[in-house]
Amino acid sequence: MITEIGRGLSGLEQLRAFIASGQRPGIGDSLDFDLVEVAEGFAAFEGMPGAHAYNPMGIVHGGYFATLLDSACGCAVHSRLSAEQAYTSLELKVAFHKAMTRDTGRVRAEGRVRSIGRRVAFAEASLIDGEGRLYGSATSTLLVFDR
Repeated sequence: MITEIGRGLSGLEQLRAFIASGQRPGIGDSLDFDLVEVAEGFAAFEGMPGAHAYNPMGIVHGGYFATLLDSACGCAVHSRLSAEQAYTSLELKVAFHKAMTRDTGRVRAEGRVRSIGRRVAFAEASLIDGEGRLYGSATSTLLVFDR
């Protein structure tokens, strides 16, 4: 999707074009979250946790946390890539700080690039609510490659 919208553009330009298009990837539809902000080395996603993301215990599944955090880390790295580059996650380490329910309200995952080289990038992300309370954090290692 993003490569179709932003063919020939830098990673940051692709992400900006994607936001402007109003589209969501399938996972964004499934879990109700959107890419809402990008800058060089930065990306933010926002979503509304709800029963669609509950585990059998009646709280938001850890996969919801991980998906938002992985998306934020990945797109932060994407924002630093050229039109000829792509990435994939190699590792994601997630820490869960606080349980989440539909009563939590809108949450925001903010990802930042810590360092990027020719083949490997490192990023980190935080998942917070509207009051700034921390619900989860992650570090990620990503492989950078030519398309």
